[in-house]
Amino acid sequence: MIPRYTLPEMAAIWSEPHKLAVWKEVETLVVEAWANLGVAPLVAAATLRAAPDVDPDAWKAREKITNHDVAAFVDLLAGSVAYGGEWVHYGLTSSDVLDTAQGVILRDAADLLLTRVADLFAVVKRRAFDHRGTVMIGRTHGIWAEPTSFGLKLATWAFELARDHERLRNARDAVAVGKISGAVGTYAHTPPAVEEFVCERLGIGIEPASSQITHRDRHAEFLNAVALTGASLERFATEIRHLQRSEVGEVRESFGKGQKGSSAMPHKRNPIASENVTGLARLLRGYAATGMENVALWHERDISHSSAERVALPDASIALDFALVRMTKLIDQLVVDHERMAANLVSTRGLVYSQAVLLALVEEGMARDDAYRIVQRNAMAAWDDGEQLHDLLAADETVTLEADALADCFSAERFLRNSDVVFDRLNGCTLG
Repeated sequence: MIPRYTLPEMAAIWSEPHKLAVWKEVETLVVEAWANLGVAPLVAAATLRAAPDVDPDAWKAREKITNHDVAAFVDLLAGSVAYGGEWVHYGLTSSDVLDTAQGVILRDAADLLLTRVADLFAVVKRRAFDHRGTVMIGRTHGIWAEPTSFGLKLATWAFELARDHERLRNARDAVAVGKISGAVGTYAHTPPAVEEFVCERLGIGIEPASSQITHRDRHAEFLNAVALTGASLERFATEIRHLQRSEVGEVRESFGKGQKGSSAMPHKRNPIASENVTGLARLLRGYAATGMENVALWHERDISHSSAERVALPDASIALDFALVRMTKLIDQLVVDHERMAANLVSTRGLVYSQAVLLALVEEGMARDDAYRIVQRNAMAAWDDGEQLHDLLAADETVTLEADALADCFSAERFLRNSDVVFDRLNGCTLG
């Protein structure tokens, strides 16, 4: 991922020095396991434990000769110890190191993403309660529908983030596995006790039936959970973009001192953070598709997945990390224009209260279709002539409601009278 969208914590997890350090830890644990079994000398394990990490530049130089990244790493690591270098990579195949280390790295990346989702959830939940009574127009198909509150809108986001958190947690557990089972997963040269020792100390699970690799449905699950979280962020961002449109103007992204919205038009305040997150979500869906393509490999393995996931796994993690942090700041500092929301509600000329009138007429005994046609006829006149729906209905002799009953239908509070149940549920919603 380009530096523009890379934050330091996630960058460190996916950095080459960290990757090589984890590779070394896997190799060291294997020798320690052999030593515990009485196969390798204890001093070989101790010497390897004390060895320095492999230098990335030296590793790359060596790879130019070996044309094999793990072989180059093994050469350098074995050559760095005064005693016991012959035990490095004993009984292993490359994927024993690569996939086990990747399980550790993906676990750590997922843990950071879970923290980011939790941070965003907390902000969205707080602002949902702040705006539980902030009445606004609810829209369906982009058209006025019925009154709602901005808090209710945010509540739907909070619950979706809770689901994202659960999906990511499950994907984290699925992908945080390793294997030390040899060239085709038969444990022919390395007993299961070595695998158990290594994975236990790394804090990851074991692939119960590996081939030469840990199986890529796990990685696809992770990438799909990442993409789904990105899709949630895109939903939130799309809503903000719509509500910030000049004609609506109900919310807007914060605008910093000295910020410029356009190089040409000084008046511009654009929803750039929301648009940025929208674009990153598109990338995440592409990485998810790549993960699905990587599941089907030839026989016990090929490396068609390798080049793709070297890009997809770190980039997806880094992009979602950035998007989550950006969305958290966006929601935390989001400007909510209560007055514009109220003015826009008034501008509907009462059309958003049409269902309340329909139901009131039905409650009085009118056939539903007759009631619908009466309200619809007057609503269409309000649309076309710019008149108030209430006034048209009050003048319509076919409307049998008393004046007070009709007026009661045109109350936004009527539409929110049962909404407390959502906030009771949200109050009890915690992340596992």
